[in-house]
Amino acid sequence: MRASRLLRLLQPLLLLGSPVLAASGAEPPLPAVVLALLARNAEHSLPHYLGALERLDYPRDRMALWCATDHNVDNTTAMLQEWLAAVGSDYAAVIWRPEGEPRFFPHEEGPKHWTKERHQFLMELKQEALTFARGWGADYILFADTDNILTNNQTLRFLVEQRFPVVAPMLDSQTYYSNFWCGITPQGYYRRTAEYFPTKNRQRRGCFQVPMVHSTFLVSLRAEETAQLAFYPPHPNYTWPFDDIIVFAYACQAAGVPVYVCNDHRYGYMNVGVKAHQGLEDEKINFIYLILESLVDGPPMQASVHVSRPRKKPSKIGFDEIFVISLARRPSRRERMLSSLWEMEISGRVVDAVDGRMLNSSILQTLGVDLLPGYQDPYSGRTLTKGEVGCFLSHFSIWEEVVARGLAQVLVFEDDVRFASNFRRRLEQLMEEVAVQKLPWDLIYLGRKQVNPEEEVAVEGLPGLVVAGYSYWTLAYVLSLEGARKLLASQPLRRMLPVDEFLPIMFDQHPNEQYKAHFWPRNLRAFSARPLLASPTHYAGDAEWLSDTETSSPWDDDSGRLISWTGSQKTLRGPLDMAGSSGHSLHRRPRDEL
Repeated sequence: MRASRLLRLLQPLLLLGSPVLAASGAEPPLPAVVLALLARNAEHSLPHYLGALERLDYPRDRMALWCATDHNVDNTTAMLQEWLAAVGSDYAAVIWRPEGEPRFFPHEEGPKHWTKERHQFLMELKQEALTFARGWGADYILFADTDNILTNNQTLRFLVEQRFPVVAPMLDSQTYYSNFWCGITPQGYYRRTAEYFPTKNRQRRGCFQVPMVHSTFLVSLRAEETAQLAFYPPHPNYTWPFDDIIVFAYACQAAGVPVYVCNDHRYGYMNVGVKAHQGLEDEKINFIYLILESLVDGPPMQASVHVSRPRKKPSKIGFDEIFVISLARRPSRRERMLSSLWEMEISGRVVDAVDGRMLNSSILQTLGVDLLPGYQDPYSGRTLTKGEVGCFLSHFSIWEEVVARGLAQVLVFEDDVRFASNFRRRLEQLMEEVAVQKLPWDLIYLGRKQVNPEEEVAVEGLPGLVVAGYSYWTLAYVLSLEGARKLLASQPLRRMLPVDEFLPIMFDQHPNEQYKAHFWPRNLRAFSARPLLASPTHYAGDAEWLSDTETSSPWDDDSGRLISWTGSQKTLRGPLDMAGSSGHSLHRRPRDEL
């Protein structure tokens, strides 16, 4: 049965029905919507794109699929055929318009190079989908690029409810780039405005009229004025750049059709396009990073179960072990971290963190834990917390295992890491360069809070590395066997302070001379990646921020009470921190939104 259905889908056209009208006295059906699915070389994103379509909370018998794929050099066509064979009969209608053998456009230099011929071909496809939707009697047509993932399953219902002639759900990305413009020049080029960043950052929320939306947007076919809208041929008076998104923006302007973008919900994600000279592997790397961002900010992407995907082959990427410190009572953080590593094909091993809430004075005495005399948090003045004791003991257990097993180099993560773009390859390259330069090292920070970055010195011959200065956080670092031996030899449990204060003491960069006097030798050879490859998922002040070290009782308090220590600034976002809570750089550049 499945094979016969697949054979039918190989035909250029398959109509399964037309919009069904409500019977007299029955509840009126939801508007009929055509989903325009245009895919080219989308193997890396298509499973997640299709998975998002499957989960849209909208009756499939009120939707038609208009599917076209062309000029592929990957497995896009086979993926779409497989998916349509599994779910196509659920929809009111299916148009299947595949192209045959892979080919390039004239003068096309690669799969990400956009020529005039390629723009025209895309415009013709979109026009064909629009013409079908009108002829089929649809109320709306939804255009959604195959690297735009609608993780919010209410997106289509919400857009239909707005009853705007053209409306887009604002999508998040790895940068300030999104699927709308707030300004356009008289020549049809992008114009920067004061409204863009507050809209993109959701500092103002709602639905706003804008001159252009693209990539994912809904067009009402009920509205009389939208009957004049077209992608191809362009308007007779058109003189703007020959690009499908600008041609459509001009058509809306010429027809007097208002265009809106809505940002009051998190609707989904869009991949930042690569440059013309880059290839599909670069686009895949970008998309993996987008998957990781969705795991942090939510809702997470989920791939379709009806599509066969290439098997992942996780490895330890040159390390003897990769540890993930995670509290058992924080399963969502553990699951997110393991999913992130899996997406990057990194093999991590969970180490159950020592839970500070389970510690008491008797246990600490048995372990030989005592407070460093005179220690106070540098900002709040509080003493050590049980959460900080648990954190230290968790890292300490890893250092012990490194020495016991004789592991030459290991990678250590906490479970609240937000990874930088292309994390795996950048880390592999860094470690390769360190090996080539034969740099003696004990510890390399991958993520930290820099206290005095202007005082840090670059390592000669290693542009991606600096000599580490006083730092906070231990969310991601590389440790050598010799480094672990040095840390253990200092016997830190007898004079404990937070682990992120202990490490700078060991490489002699802590500003408190009294603390340092308790430890000798202080000869840990510590460096840091520059730019950093990891940051916290959230910071103090973010709605989703959670800290088991800052929300904890004092180390010698057995009452079980929890105190939220708001005075410490360690968990606040610093001016040089890698990313904001939405994943993008906080330092705007003129073209970030393009």
